[in-house]
Amino acid sequence: MEHNLAHTISLLTRTPAALNALLRDLPEAWTYRNEGENTWSAFDVVGHLIHGERTDWMPRAKMVLQFGEAQPFEPFDRRGQERESQGKSLVQLLDEFARLRSENLGELQTLNLRKEDLARRGRHPALGVVTLSELLATWAAHDLTHLHQISRIMAHQYRETVGPWSAYLGVLQCAGHSSP
Repeated sequence: MEHNLAHTISLLTRTPAALNALLRDLPEAWTYRNEGENTWSAFDVVGHLIHGERTDWMPRAKMVLQFGEAQPFEPFDRRGQERESQGKSLVQLLDEFARLRSENLGELQTLNLRKEDLARRGRHPALGVVTLSELLATWAAHDLTHLHQISRIMAHQYRETVGPWSAYLGVLQCAGHSSP
C-alpha cells in the first residue's frame, strides 16, 4: 500500500481522543498496573507517547528536510518517560499528549509536503537510511502499536477472572511484540 499522508494525519489526529476515551477517569488500579516485570502500564505508555512527540517524530522529520542523510537522528530514549512523567497524573499526561500532538500536526501541515519531500532520505542511528514517508507512516503505526498494547495491558487484568473463556479471548493470548 502506498503511503497516503492525509490518511496518516487522520490516524494521528485521532489518537489523543482514543486514549482519552479508553483511559480518562479510570481508577489507578487500571492505569498503573502492568503485565509483569519489565513491562509498562497504560500510564507509562502515555508518557512514552509524549516523549516521542517531543523528541522523535517532528524533530526527525525536520532533520530529514534540513540535513538529509548527512546528519543521523539522535538516538531515541525509549525510557525517557520514566523521568518526565514523575509527579504527574494520568489526566495531566493525556492533556499534555493532546496538546503536543495538536502542535506537531499543525507544524507538519505547515510544511506543505509534496511527493518529492516524502521521498527525501534521512539516517536512523540503528536502521540506516529511511525516507520521510517511512518515518511518518511509522509514527501512525507506532500509535496503533501502543493502542494495542494498552488494550492488552488492560485485558491482562482479567486474565484470571474470565475463567475458561480466556481460550477465546485473543487479547489474552497475545504476547507483546515490541519491547518497552
